[in-house]
Amino acid sequence: MKTQSILIATALTTCLAFAKEAQPPAPVAEVAKIETVTDTPLVQIAVLLDTSSSMSGLIEQAKTQLWKLVNEFITAKQDGKTPVVQVALYEYGKSSLPAEENWIRQIQPLTRDLDKVSEELFALTTNGGDEYCGAVLQRATKDLAWDANPKVYKAIFIAGNEPFTQGPIDSEKSCQNAIAKGIIVNTIHCGSEAQGIAEHWNQGALLADGKYLVIDQNQAIVHIEAPQDKEIVKLNEQLNSTYINYGSAAPAAKARQLAQDGNAAAEVESGAQVQRIISKASANYCNIGWDLVDASKQKDFDITKVKETDLPEEMKKMSVEERKAYLERKIAERAEIQKQVLALNKERESYVATKRKESSKTDTLDTAMTKALRSQAEKKGIAWDK
Repeated sequence: MKTQSILIATALTTCLAFAKEAQPPAPVAEVAKIETVTDTPLVQIAVLLDTSSSMSGLIEQAKTQLWKLVNEFITAKQDGKTPVVQVALYEYGKSSLPAEENWIRQIQPLTRDLDKVSEELFALTTNGGDEYCGAVLQRATKDLAWDANPKVYKAIFIAGNEPFTQGPIDSEKSCQNAIAKGIIVNTIHCGSEAQGIAEHWNQGALLADGKYLVIDQNQAIVHIEAPQDKEIVKLNEQLNSTYINYGSAAPAAKARQLAQDGNAAAEVESGAQVQRIISKASANYCNIGWDLVDASKQKDFDITKVKETDLPEEMKKMSVEERKAYLERKIAERAEIQKQVLALNKERESYVATKRKESSKTDTLDTAMTKALRSQAEKKGIAWDK
């Protein structure tokens, strides 16, 4: 039962900001640089997924469509700059989770480490439990490092199929507390619209300036294959060759990158592979902690200050000037490949838009989130290229 969805996504710009997020270990100096960016527009999205027994279809949609969500922001601008997108992920309602924590687990805090988010999504499983919407909303509102800037688009998307009011925490109060911090709550009922209204999913959205959305979590949508897809996939291998590992975090991070390439490629029906490569071609896909090409985009980066022990073997043998030239060559190579992928994607989007008009299937997680995301982000001054 392969389906699709999430979209979140995120296409962001300068590899400049991990603002208060967890990430693989990196040299202290590098982490400091990552966390001090303040002038880049920001988008923060938390996805709360019901992982009880009946939600396997929802998980399939979420894990295959993360990249599509990220890519929503590739052509977005706020004050002339492309926003950085951070994603957080929670699961709730699974009986194997701690009962004392209301069967809730924070999988990832707000982060730009999209490979880690993808890895966690592909590891999700379901089993029976109690789904407490009010409790997980309260956790996400309180625990995450939400930015206080009123220009930041902050949103929670909570998906499930049990009564919204279930559990020990007042769900309406949780929604009110969220919007008081400027966090919009969008509710996604996995079932019929009438049932969702009867179980108060619409009320949660009304209380927190969000949208009440309905999806069929078990619907499998056939990926619209475009003529550009094969060329985009071919370019991914060239793109991967431009990564320059550095530091102790690099081996595990590079292995994760390749594993998530494989996971996306295996989801043939969802189109996740193409969407992931498009994300990797955008500045939103950023690996400052282990890749020298991304790290070089930081304001104070200096290749001569990177310890020789942190460099890959091929660079250890080079002189300082040779290292500079090698890095510049890889920067140029990646920029050219990314340019090609994004140009192909522009052609692809035009083709897919025409084909999509012929399909009536729109009630999946990705389409539901897209509807809400764009209209809400526009109110924060985020605009999309026409």
